[in-house]
Amino acid sequence: MVGSGYLLLFGARRPIRKWIYPLHGIFYFISHPSLYHSIQPVLIKCLFISGGITAGMFVFTYLPQVAFCAIFSGPFAFAAAAVMVLGESYALVMMATKMFILEDAQDKLFDAVLLQQGHGALVSSDRPVKNSRSGFKTIGKSVTKPLNRFSKDGLIRYIISLPLNSLPVVGTIVFLFYNGLKAGPRYHERYFKLKGLNVQERQSSVERMRGAYTAFGAIALALDLVPIGGLVFTFTSTIGAALWASNLEKKNRGAPGSRDADFGRPEGSSEVPVEIEMSE
Repeated sequence: MVGSGYLLLFGARRPIRKWIYPLHGIFYFISHPSLYHSIQPVLIKCLFISGGITAGMFVFTYLPQVAFCAIFSGPFAFAAAAVMVLGESYALVMMATKMFILEDAQDKLFDAVLLQQGHGALVSSDRPVKNSRSGFKTIGKSVTKPLNRFSKDGLIRYIISLPLNSLPVVGTIVFLFYNGLKAGPRYHERYFKLKGLNVQERQSSVERMRGAYTAFGAIALALDLVPIGGLVFTFTSTIGAALWASNLEKKNRGAPGSRDADFGRPEGSSEVPVEIEMSE
């Protein structure tokens, strides 16, 4: 049965908090191998880029940053410098991959999860959904441009706050939540787009769930900073955001940001596998 391991880990009556959706995305990704096979070519390219950039950053910038962090962190300078290098590497990896490789893949992955969760009408509002002879549902090219989730303002905010990581533990926590405030809502930009919300409606929805989006963004960013494999978590957090959107559709009559939102466990996915057409 599709997703049986996922359902075993997350029981049907167990309520969840918003910050845990990125973790749900990890288990959903593991229990739905068709998603992995669809994005495998893109994922391999991104992992090679991430590995090269992260290794280069540690070779050329780690020791100088240890010296800098020693001013604020003392004996914890080696750990603080490592977090700073990982943060800098993540920014470079995102600039190298986000606009040219990841955006379209993330949108298609988001839509594939919505389709598995039974929201075919929502997905088909922006891209074709075809039934193949083998029983698979295939999603094609989007009618509109892929979203640019890596904004200049977000990049500036991120770079300015990187020195916070020179303070052990507390500085890193502040860094994650400070950037999570802006990063969280970007994971639902695709959902807002599918719903046809204008700028004011999107802002209103984000304001009503600002705490939820901040928590989601902080956890997603923490996963992104994992060396090399952080790009895998970028995809799983996208899946988590799609599961959250699915719950909003099922529990709130499609009104994102409703005050009486029921953030229950994502319901069982469709038994019909989904294939994603990826452009090379």
